[in-house]
Order: sequence, then structure tokens, then C-alpha cells
Amino acid sequence: MPTPSPETLDFLLSRRSRPAKTLQAPAPNRAALEPLLTAAARTPDHGKLEPWRFVVLEAGAMPRLAEIAEKRARVLGKTPEDITKARAQFDQGHLAVAVIEVQKPSEKIPAIEMTYSAGAVCLALLNAALAAGWGANWLSGWVSHDRAFCEEALDLAPHERVAGFIHIATETSAPPDRPRPDLGAITIWVDA
Repeated sequence: MPTPSPETLDFLLSRRSRPAKTLQAPAPNRAALEPLLTAAARTPDHGKLEPWRFVVLEAGAMPRLAEIAEKRARVLGKTPEDITKARAQFDQGHLAVAVIEVQKPSEKIPAIEMTYSAGAVCLALLNAALAAGWGANWLSGWVSHDRAFCEEALDLAPHERVAGFIHIATETSAPPDRPRPDLGAITIWVDA
């Protein structure tokens, strides 16, 4: 018979990301962030490859990242709205963790499984932050896929890419819940 954890299930059934633009200082300090990173690092990882790592972006790094994002947006011919949006996650950010997918050579583990694991780390970190009482949001956007931005801003190697930016700080307001998927429309049951 399983041992239930109703508090955990209740949390998962009601969890809701907080829009990054609604987060304010304070953000977690290093001591408060380490248990969240530890929880995220417990993500399933086929082959124990650890195909991810963390880059903690503290408040002092945000203006530099905003400038690089704007510079790249202009080079790429982005619209003024895209430029503003690219800057905003850094201009408004207090702390973010860039979860970096690290593809590692393996004859046994397909590359896609490393990608799945990095995505799972993003969700685990997001949920750990929310469970700890912080507001948190998982962002990506074009900057996370732009090689030049990733190399200049985060010093990524060719075999690395951003799985997501997890913004963590103090929430200013709980957002309303949004419509959720119709479980009956997305689930089939197979018993034979």
C-alpha cells in the first residue's frame, strides 16, 4: 500500500507559475537558493549523465544581459516590441537560474533523453521555488535560442543550450487560475 503525501499532491494540483513581471525583491539569497537547486538536481537522469547545469543570474548581472539582448535584437532586425520584451525579462529580473542543457557523448543514452531531463530540471526548480513560498516563472523566448546571445551572455559551449530561465523572487499577487486541459480529451486508457 502506498504512503500518500496529500500536501504534496494538493500543491501539485493547485500550483501556478507567477508572471515574471509581477515578481519583486527580495529574491532568494544563496543559502535559500541552494536547497531549490538541490531539489532540481534530483530530476530523473537516464544514465546518470547530469546533462544540465545551472547559471545563477543575480541582480547585478541583469543590466548586462538586458544590453546584450537588445544588441542582438537590433542585429536580428527584431521589432521594437520584441526588443522591449527581450530586455524586460532581465530589466525586471531580480534573480534567474539559467538551466543549461549539456549534451554529453553517450552510446547508450539518446540526445533527446538529455533534452527531456533538462526540461524536467526546469519544472523541478520551478516547483521547488513555488513550494518554498517564492514566486517563480519559467521563461525562454528567442534569446534562449540565439547562439550569439547564449555565447556572449552565458559563455555557453557549442554542445550547450538554454533549456529555460527560471525567475525567482517575491510574488506581488497570486494570478487567477487559467483554463486547464480537458483530461478526457487528452487521455486514453489501454488495458489489453
